[in-house]
Amino acid sequence: LVGYFSLGVLDSLGGSADAGLQQKFLQSKNYDPVRGGFVNPNQSEMDDAQHRAINWRNIRDYFLTENQREPAQALPQQIPDYERFLAEGDGLKLIWFGHSSFLLNMAGTVILVDPVFGNASPFSFFANRYMPPVSTVEQLPEVDVVLISHDHYDHLEADTARYFVDKDTAFIVPLGLGSHLSAWGIETNRIVERDWWESAEHDAVTFTATPSQHYSGRRGFGGNQSLWASWVMQSGRHSVYFSGDSGYARHFKEIGDRFGPFDIAFIETGQYNEAWRMIHMLPEEGVMAFRDLNAQRYFPVHWGMFTLALHSWFEPIETISRLAEQEDFPLVAPVIGQLVDVSSDTHFPRWWERRPGR
Repeated sequence: LVGYFSLGVLDSLGGSADAGLQQKFLQSKNYDPVRGGFVNPNQSEMDDAQHRAINWRNIRDYFLTENQREPAQALPQQIPDYERFLAEGDGLKLIWFGHSSFLLNMAGTVILVDPVFGNASPFSFFANRYMPPVSTVEQLPEVDVVLISHDHYDHLEADTARYFVDKDTAFIVPLGLGSHLSAWGIETNRIVERDWWESAEHDAVTFTATPSQHYSGRRGFGGNQSLWASWVMQSGRHSVYFSGDSGYARHFKEIGDRFGPFDIAFIETGQYNEAWRMIHMLPEEGVMAFRDLNAQRYFPVHWGMFTLALHSWFEPIETISRLAEQEDFPLVAPVIGQLVDVSSDTHFPRWWERRPGR
């Protein structure tokens, strides 16, 4: 207990829903009052999958498996060109910071997605960054919206959220996740919570929470007290999809039918395991999701900054780049920090191959 508190873990846990919010949960088709938490449509299968995925053997393997699970040296990166990123124009521009954190300029609205500028765990022995962030949160341009997919530590960081306490930035999040933000000082009138298939508008962009097959929780017990989601972002000229974390399921086809085609789809492609495929897609399943979504370009996320699985750090990008060549679809795989104009940038060097022994 002394270690638990002294490590600052308690503060990073976030908050809990009050009675009023719990009453709101009861109106959601995704909330099970008997279980006292949010559920997936196939929750009984998910329960079995999570039981198989989270056990002492897997924990042991995480620490003992010998693999090149972290890069031997700092990965290539570019200092973000925020001046060009903010320049007026009709294009859709983005900057990837590694893992699932990225910045979008969409119709002049600056959107920061799943920002983690520190480590992906409150514990110093787990999920540390491969290298310092290419940009600190303080160096970012003014952010209009922070968009969050779910409350796991590699997608929602307390320190990053607290940076925006005295800003005008809006937070658009799945139902229930606002409790964490409120606990960290974000004013409730700046927090917009949405259930699946519900939308919110900010400036010229419409944000729609869409299904994903996953789970939530920051405490290790009493989980699923907030919903998890993927997101559709639409402006007058562009449409973007972000998968968050998800196993492969029929919701991708439904999202594609309702909202596709997409200019680009940010799809989870990393930190997977055969035993975890109900909650984290394998790369081959990511391609299936990409096809279901009717997207034009594939941007692999959830890799390149943290080790959370047993595969080598470069396996996800090598696998998806091979699949892109075999199945002939455009892969957007920039260097960390590189500015990408989605409509015009089409060539990305295979920078991940520049490592010892290759």
